[in-house]
Amino acid sequence: MMDFNIFMVPGLNSSGPLHWQTLWEKQFGFTRIQQTEWDQPVCDDWICQVDVSVQSFPAEQTILVGHSLGCCTIAHWAGKYKKKINGALLVGPSDVDAPSYPKGTSGFMPMPMVPLPFPSIMIASSDDYYVSLERARFFAKNWGSEFVNIGAFGHINAASNIGVWPEGVEWLRKLASGSLQLTV
Repeated sequence: MMDFNIFMVPGLNSSGPLHWQTLWEKQFGFTRIQQTEWDQPVCDDWICQVDVSVQSFPAEQTILVGHSLGCCTIAHWAGKYKKKINGALLVGPSDVDAPSYPKGTSGFMPMPMVPLPFPSIMIASSDDYYVSLERARFFAKNWGSEFVNIGAFGHINAASNIGVWPEGVEWLRKLASGSLQLTV
């Protein structure tokens, strides 16, 4: 169907049935990177699972799509494995360094602050309860990501009522240099 291997990297507790990541998997056939522990994740386990999931695919045809803690996971993975994939779409990154971040994760702090070795677009909301707009912009600057503020959409998840999120599909198309033939 397309020339890219697109992997969903959900955050804490995974993405439920009405989350745009799950809807994209169903509609476009994207692959979810499965973690063994969604509720009390360990960073090393999560980044290892990302690497195992993508290692048999050509790096130049691989795109990661992270949400929330998945964005942090991608940044940690990039720092450890330094693979130059096609790119990453980073949506609603959660601030693992914030005192309000949910307890139960291990090894994700501090948030990595080094440039990603591949193109990336970060999409943030102006009223996300897991990251301030200023911190999201700071992450994007440090990671070398194009930064997009989509306005007030909460954590850009199922509670945001965005469904399949056609605007997100357009950002994915842009990341893939217009090569994707997705229809919403």
